[in-house]
Amino acid sequence: MEAVLAVVIGGLYAAGMYLMVRRSIVKMIFGLALLGNAANLLIFTVGRLVRGRPPHIPADGVLPSIPTADPVPQALILTAIVIGFGVQAFALVLIKRVYQTVGSDDQDEMVTENQGQGSGVKGQESQRQEQEQGQGSGVKGQGGEA
Repeated sequence: MEAVLAVVIGGLYAAGMYLMVRRSIVKMIFGLALLGNAANLLIFTVGRLVRGRPPHIPADGVLPSIPTADPVPQALILTAIVIGFGVQAFALVLIKRVYQTVGSDDQDEMVTENQGQGSGVKGQESQRQEQEQGQGSGVKGQGGEA
């Protein structure tokens, strides 16, 4: 069973890394989700798979001689799943806002559209004022040549 999970974990890591290096932000988030699932499966596999034996100690307090499941990796995985959902929800909201602002989910287009612009609203206002001043005075070019 561990060999099958090792192949599945490797496949999830490979697919997650492939999607993380794509230009689309949506694909990057899917890659992040795959990496999280692969990490959870890895923790689950390292914690030893024991089927049909819950991690309970009998009432007499004697440890059972048969191997039982370890509850610590299960608790870590449950916590990681909840944190992963929170990160993915935040990333989706961030992607929606970026798409509304820029109009694309391509990372290269985001960089080229925003290069040369000032930071924030103040930079955009100062650029607009410079353009208005340049149009009103008949100045052509950046060096002030007429």
